[in-house]
Amino acid sequence: MNKALFLDRDGTIVKEVEGKTPETLGYLLTVEEVELIEGSAEAIAAARKSGYKIIVITNQSAVARGWLSIEELDRINQKMYALLKEANPEAVIDALYYSPYHKDGVIEEYSLEHNSRKPNTGMILEAQKEHNIELSGSWMIGDSFSDMQAGVNAGLHNILVETGYGKTAHRKCLDEKVKIDFIASNLFDAVKYIAKTRENRQ
Repeated sequence: MNKALFLDRDGTIVKEVEGKTPETLGYLLTVEEVELIEGSAEAIAAARKSGYKIIVITNQSAVARGWLSIEELDRINQKMYALLKEANPEAVIDALYYSPYHKDGVIEEYSLEHNSRKPNTGMILEAQKEHNIELSGSWMIGDSFSDMQAGVNAGLHNILVETGYGKTAHRKCLDEKVKIDFIASNLFDAVKYIAKTRENRQ
């Protein structure tokens, strides 16, 4: 079976954005706003070299809210892939899953509670099936409470990154007693920690 790193996208691989209005704060809505967090490409390349599958799982409720089309979301993801490859040709993402749903949305087909939306485990379990992943040897890396809760729910090891909303999320995880295995300054720091942990187990 494969081991995987399940990575959040915004605030983990690419930078969080300011948003054009108070409502859209933190929502990445255009290709022009896509910018890698420093060290992301190197982290992904190093993890793949160590034998991990790289799976991105991202909540994209902006689709349900009517702020983002599926077509533009796909373009944003393609831009991220291109920037990663440009920074390091070995920084390849094996698969990306997104959840466009939110119960408070305005686009009818996406305005519902859905098992794919983190902290639910739908995206993780879909990836597990499609990529033959051993969850107990895999990691969730993200900057939000919902990332860490999803990791716990799926039986993954959890790393919270301080990029994005990590520091705020840390407080909520403490309040809610959600298990975090390590707090990393960024994705590169997280991958270094995983490599060290692996060495210690050998």
